[in-house]
Amino acid sequence: MSSNGSNRVFVIGVGMTKFEKPGSREWDYPDMAKEAGTKALEDAGVDYADIERAFAGYVYGESTSGERALYELGLTGLPIVNVNNNCSTGSTALYLGREAVRGGLADCVLALGFEKMQKGSLGATFHDREQPTMRHFMALSELYEFEAAPPAAQMFGNAGREHMSNFGSTPEHYAWIGWKNHKHSVNNPYAQFQTEYTLDEIKEAPLIYEPLTKLQCSPTSDGAGAAVLASERFVDEHELWDQAVEIVAQSLVTDMESSFGDRSAISVVGSKMTRRAADEVYAASGLTAADVDVVELHDCFSCNELVTYEGLGLAAEGEGHKLVENEATTYGGSGPVVNPSGGLISKGHPLGATGLAQCSELTWQLRGTADKRQVDGAEVALQHNIGIGGAVVVTLYRPAAAA
Repeated sequence: MSSNGSNRVFVIGVGMTKFEKPGSREWDYPDMAKEAGTKALEDAGVDYADIERAFAGYVYGESTSGERALYELGLTGLPIVNVNNNCSTGSTALYLGREAVRGGLADCVLALGFEKMQKGSLGATFHDREQPTMRHFMALSELYEFEAAPPAAQMFGNAGREHMSNFGSTPEHYAWIGWKNHKHSVNNPYAQFQTEYTLDEIKEAPLIYEPLTKLQCSPTSDGAGAAVLASERFVDEHELWDQAVEIVAQSLVTDMESSFGDRSAISVVGSKMTRRAADEVYAASGLTAADVDVVELHDCFSCNELVTYEGLGLAAEGEGHKLVENEATTYGGSGPVVNPSGGLISKGHPLGATGLAQCSELTWQLRGTADKRQVDGAEVALQHNIGIGGAVVVTLYRPAAAA
């Protein structure tokens, strides 16, 4: 199964905890990290001593929390890098791990993401300095008047309002996305919520910020995810081809002039970052959006899922709501199944863990081991993880056996 080229990188093991409501379980971030990391190592069939580097992602926590978390797995003296990139932290740890293997610096690395969050809407931690999202909110303030609502909901809700005004989407389109993702989560034992709602229940839930109701917004969550990455040589030597999933292409893009200069809420929340990252991934892989079978994307709010359809090339600009009208992004639809895990809306969103939970889900999908969530015949998977402030990571996967 081995091929020429020494810079191929594979996911050989994944693991995650169940995502939980903050405070609902007696555990701390080292416990979360131990559970997810141990599962990933066991899935890979390797020991912690085989790990040459580790990248530990979290948003809320003291300096060197990454070391403290990983010490639960072993004390081997390996290099550990702490990673914080807002909501894209988990995927950024994954990106750094892939770069280390791809660059020949290591044959086997661990990417870990975890979060222990406070209850309620996200807020600032330090009030004596410039907030990293200030430019984003200043750009939005030129377009919309701020209301008494959670800031993140306003940011992404305004993107939905802009799409409705410019392209004709309606609140019903966004409600359907919430309905779909909650329905998908029923079959995910790792999801924070596993309740199916009617479309009317989604629409009639408490309004957070028009057009978003509570059941279209991701919750705060506790939890962890992990992935073991390896080189082609390591996979070959350990005969892991049957379980290995290749990261075929990956791109990390940060804000461009368009984020602030377009006078567009959709640009502020990163749609053009997403488009550039997706274009780079398609170009590097030789694949297109039409080849993708399953997607885990950053539906922090239902509005973001719809505009991300367009950013990822799943729909043309201004036509994301047509995928909703055709019910294309669920099982039995004409498009790729999007967020079979339940997405952030229903699976939960412990910021540092989200990207690695997405990686775990897509690895299971491509292995054909996702149980009742399994997307039939899944051979190409796409991951999208974004953090305002801002950075987006887009990753394309295929089973190693399909290469």
